[in-house]
Amino acid sequence: MERRDFIATGAVAALTPWKQVFGPRVAGVSGAILRPFALADVRLKPGPFLDAAMVNRRFVLGQDPDRLLHTFRLTAGLPTSAQPIGGWEAPNNELRGHFTGHYLSACAFLSASQTDPDAKARGDQMVAALADCQKALGNGYLSAFPDEFFERLRADRGVWAPWYTLHKIMQGLLDVHSFTGNAQALEVVNGMARWTARFTQPLGDAQMARMLEREYGGMNEVLYNLSAVTGDEEWRDVARRFDHERVFGPLAMGRDELKGLHVNTTIPKIIGAARRYELTGEERYRRIAEYFWHQVTSQRSYATGGTSNGESWNTEPGVLATDLSGYTQECCVTYNMLRLTRHIIEWTGDPRAADYYERALFNGILGTQHPTDGSKLYYVPLASGYWKLFGAPLADYWCCTGSGSESFAKFGDSIYYRDEKGIAVNLFIASLVQWRDRGITLVQDTNFPEQEGTTLTVKTAKPTAFALRVRVPGWTSAGGVRLNGKPLEAFAAPGGYLVLERTWHDGDRVDVSLPMSLHAQAMPDDPSLQAPMYGPLVLAGRMGTEGLTPNVLRAEPTKPRTVPEYRLEGLPTPTAVAKNGSIESWIKADGRGSLAFSTQGQGRATSLVPLYRVLDERYNVYWRVA
Repeated sequence: MERRDFIATGAVAALTPWKQVFGPRVAGVSGAILRPFALADVRLKPGPFLDAAMVNRRFVLGQDPDRLLHTFRLTAGLPTSAQPIGGWEAPNNELRGHFTGHYLSACAFLSASQTDPDAKARGDQMVAALADCQKALGNGYLSAFPDEFFERLRADRGVWAPWYTLHKIMQGLLDVHSFTGNAQALEVVNGMARWTARFTQPLGDAQMARMLEREYGGMNEVLYNLSAVTGDEEWRDVARRFDHERVFGPLAMGRDELKGLHVNTTIPKIIGAARRYELTGEERYRRIAEYFWHQVTSQRSYATGGTSNGESWNTEPGVLATDLSGYTQECCVTYNMLRLTRHIIEWTGDPRAADYYERALFNGILGTQHPTDGSKLYYVPLASGYWKLFGAPLADYWCCTGSGSESFAKFGDSIYYRDEKGIAVNLFIASLVQWRDRGITLVQDTNFPEQEGTTLTVKTAKPTAFALRVRVPGWTSAGGVRLNGKPLEAFAAPGGYLVLERTWHDGDRVDVSLPMSLHAQAMPDDPSLQAPMYGPLVLAGRMGTEGLTPNVLRAEPTKPRTVPEYRLEGLPTPTAVAKNGSIESWIKADGRGSLAFSTQGQGRATSLVPLYRVLDERYNVYWRVA
């Protein structure tokens, strides 16, 4: 029988209108085109992602459980002698308890992704203590603040965001159950859901709508998730009360009315819409999620893949040049956009969604943790001359401290996907994946992005037929592939997948070359304002350390509701002259190290390195190019 060693396929790199991008519709989650491998099936190998994951592990397990539980126990009337923690977890902060929810998720992800018994034990310890608090309260309620906060919300009196915090705790408990099998965690989250149902049941639609104007995290998503886990459709009905029609309506009609909205309030609502579609097959909610994703990634995102300025969308679509500051690209926003992108990849199998995921991951997540102590960023500044303002350990506990703890605990997510035919490799990260049902292990050895490509080796006890799909990114020029050392003639167009469909034997090896090159991404509303890039990497110009004393480099934890504030201003946007509009005319590799570049023929030479590598110094991302 004739054997086909490969089939090369590709998609055009240019984006088509959003209604054409996503291909055939599917009737619910059962019709998903691709499914991600579970965290437990993926292991990171040595490289920058494993290094960062281990720093985060030390940060997470270095937290004192009794200090995290202190205000929960106070609220429940249980004894506690722990020293209170500060920042957003302080006893007088109205968002207290939110980090504990993120913390539970991080422990669950660590347990699954690294088979980490210490992380599992820590998660179990936290769940047992929270169950005691819930039992003492006696009505299913569980939080680090009293339920009087919800009475204030119902009466439209001032209160920060109680549903937001409740969502974090519920999702954290659900993650501990889903990833580690902790049955008690499911009991506790069911109790919280019952309390939520009782609280919202007597509220009329108008009163509920007013309440939804206050940030509520992903309450709709977590209740849809709980329905999926338990099979209890009652939770879907409760979840629908949190579907925010004022936001959903325009999106369902293909209208971008996002200007003025708080970004990280909005994205979790859209993820909830995605989950409603997956559970019910209601096409309207897929349209909402797809249109929103397309608008944000194509019209409201910077070169980094991040979005937001001062936590909001302040402009009309495609207007970004005037929206740069030291407070761009909130890290929670990137975290949630990656979560939404995961759904888009599952539904569509579109490699361009994976291109976005890669860009946002490298430029908006990987460099947002300080390697010395695991402290996290709140914002990634994109205005010229600012620096990464990390939190003070054990003092800030921002929302992004929590979401960052999760992000760095689940780097194995979305590297690999599968369908009935085979495996798709979407990210180039040193790792391995086990396809247990098929008895296949795929090992990925790469030093990407220092290495412009990757090597994939099949491990299998017996010859097995399947399709191996490798994303050919839109940023590459002309790649190549070798199968067991022999070059194959065909390749896929950038923005598509290379498909190798054959019977695989143990030790079969695929070497994929993915050349990177310099290019620039201009602001959509100002072509002269450009960000240099190399492959998917944003290159940051190094602007020195003037004025950056130790007390300036770190955020100052002062007020209970503080966000990081810069104590020095940025610097003017640098200018460059490009001959014939070519970036190669003014930026070149400088030969002093991997991924090191410098300007040429300008007033003075400036070194450029990938943004994720910049630490404790001023930098710029955008240049004024003549």
